[in-house]
Amino acid sequence: MSGSSTPNIFDRQLLRRRLQRLKHLEIPDFLLFRTAEDLTDRLLTIKRSFKRSLDLSLFVKSYSVAVCASGRNMPITANLISGDVIADEEKLPFKTGAFDLIVSGLSLQWTNDLPGSLKQIRQLLSPDGFFIACLTGGSSLIELRTVFAQAEEEITGGVSPRVFPFVEIKDVGHLLQRAGFALPVADVDSFTIRYDSLLDLIIDLKKMGAGNILSQRSRKPMRRDILQRASEIYAEKFSDTDGRIRVSFEIIWLAGWAPHESQQQPAKPGSGQFSLEKSINRPGK
Repeated sequence: MSGSSTPNIFDRQLLRRRLQRLKHLEIPDFLLFRTAEDLTDRLLTIKRSFKRSLDLSLFVKSYSVAVCASGRNMPITANLISGDVIADEEKLPFKTGAFDLIVSGLSLQWTNDLPGSLKQIRQLLSPDGFFIACLTGGSSLIELRTVFAQAEEEITGGVSPRVFPFVEIKDVGHLLQRAGFALPVADVDSFTIRYDSLLDLIIDLKKMGAGNILSQRSRKPMRRDILQRASEIYAEKFSDTDGRIRVSFEIIWLAGWAPHESQQQPAKPGSGQFSLEKSINRPGK
């Protein structure tokens, strides 16, 4: 964006158009089912009612249903193309402190300014309000990135950006702290899905709106010879004995609270009763 320090990594207008086209299609459910079920389980461990909640997930209702399955009321939904409010995670139109709970499922990975979005979400929470989200992590689709890079290097002598960058787990806790969340936590769910072919994987990714939306993407369509070579490399390097290919996914979960005086506070330096010196077994002692 001109005149802004926000990096323009993703073409958000292209993302909006693609999601509009996909809105009425059947979406592959393995990621949605897994993460929505996980969201329910995580919310069940928290003994709070959260009367006012907001769901910032994409155009599916899976995460709102997960909130209800945990015993809470149906959230207000907001995203780029549907829901109760049409809203962009990069510019949320709600009042400060409007919600007690905010959830986000597999959408924040497409924001150009993740720190800014997290800061806005923090401001929308009431004191002691809770935020929980999942997004794709750095090891997702590592095989796909590898085979496309090798195929393109072999055929053209260069590499074009084909798969968008993912957030790394090591950065998430710091981002939550920067945004002003108290008691931030982050963890990773890593798993593998198998496909019959690279083409089947690409079709599923497009159905999920996960095609190439990088602002600096190549405007040329994927060459047939590169796609064929990538498929061969995938089969050579990342297939099982039955011929099916492996696809790695990493889901990062992040959560934090809006600060409140009732929350557990970090101990002051020097206030601990544990003595490192006394814990060391010294010879002759």
